[in-house]
Amino acid sequence: MTASTGVPLYLQVEHALVARLADDLKPGDRLPTEDELIQQFGVSRITVRRAVQNLAARALVVTKPGRGTFVAAPRIRQPLTELTGFVEDMEAHGLAATARVLTIQEVPAPPNVRAALDLPLGSAVTFIERVRLAGGHPVSFDRTYLIPELGRLIAKDDLETEPIFTLLEQRHATPLVEASYALQAVVADADVAEALEMDVGGAVFRIERISYTVGNRPVDYEVLHYRGEAITFTTRLPRSPASPEAGQ
Repeated sequence: MTASTGVPLYLQVEHALVARLADDLKPGDRLPTEDELIQQFGVSRITVRRAVQNLAARALVVTKPGRGTFVAAPRIRQPLTELTGFVEDMEAHGLAATARVLTIQEVPAPPNVRAALDLPLGSAVTFIERVRLAGGHPVSFDRTYLIPELGRLIAKDDLETEPIFTLLEQRHATPLVEASYALQAVVADADVAEALEMDVGGAVFRIERISYTVGNRPVDYEVLHYRGEAITFTTRLPRSPASPEAGQ
């Protein structure tokens, strides 16, 4: 590479790597090492580091200490305007959505789950843990609690390939009418970090969601953990008209 073009060397390296990300590399692939990039581009270590730092700032790559630099999952813009499931969200971005099921079991409902699902004391729930993947890359770690009569049916289904929302509505005659959401920025604990293949302490969106069927009956309580660098939630909110007294 040469600086005679008037474009700084680090930008030339950055642009070349961006082109490579589009053509040759997929999310989760490891970038060449600093030494390999220095040799490939014929530039200094400082130049390579600045180019890679710029890619990281653009959320195109993720550097994992002691392991290297990896292609980041595509950042997903998710509007919060209607109730949708993970598969629907990913398909809207042209991404293949899959799941890796970690746990399916019936357990006594913890107090917070019992309250969310409006269940009596002593109730059981079906507890499901899944890693949700987009384009083969882990994006969300989901803990789902279902009311017992539906959970026992869902537990027999193929949750690796079939989303719970679709199963509830199309196979088990349970239309989903609306949901409540609570979003919080947290850091990944050891379980979440392992599931999402990220560092402990990394940024995560934690979402509590309660889905309701007809009659305002809660049927599904979830705690979702999304990789912080993988998704941006968006919404558009109307402003209520000011009352006549507001300006007085």
